[in-house]
Amino acid sequence: MANANVHVKWTGARQFIGTDSGKHSIVISSHDEANHTGVKPSDLLLLALGTCSGYDVVSILEKKRMTLNSLEIHIQARQDPDPPWTFREIRLMYHVSGQGLTPKAVDQAIHLSLTKYCSVAVTISGRAKIEYEYAIGEQQG
Repeated sequence: MANANVHVKWTGARQFIGTDSGKHSIVISSHDEANHTGVKPSDLLLLALGTCSGYDVVSILEKKRMTLNSLEIHIQARQDPDPPWTFREIRLMYHVSGQGLTPKAVDQAIHLSLTKYCSVAVTISGRAKIEYEYAIGEQQG
């Protein structure tokens, strides 16, 4: 079993510095009038989901010997209106472009990521319904 080892330090008000296992840091804060200097924790979760899945999609398409030129993932989410503001629905929209990309390969890569490989997606899928769609663009050049 792999272990994660990260550190969060409070810096005052509602602001923290988070440091990952590779010693990379990020400012995390609330988004109220006094604190708007960092990423909201709930947004950070969505960014982690998109990044985790994006990493998998790139890797899977590379293994299929497909040339990926760009990947952008837009994420929309619906949260409960009351604490703890649980995410209930998350929708990811993947915009991919490259040579030889097929709908079947892109769909399979995304599906495998969200159901098998992305630890963030698998962890939160017990609480939130995760859906996706994708668009394949033409190679520019």
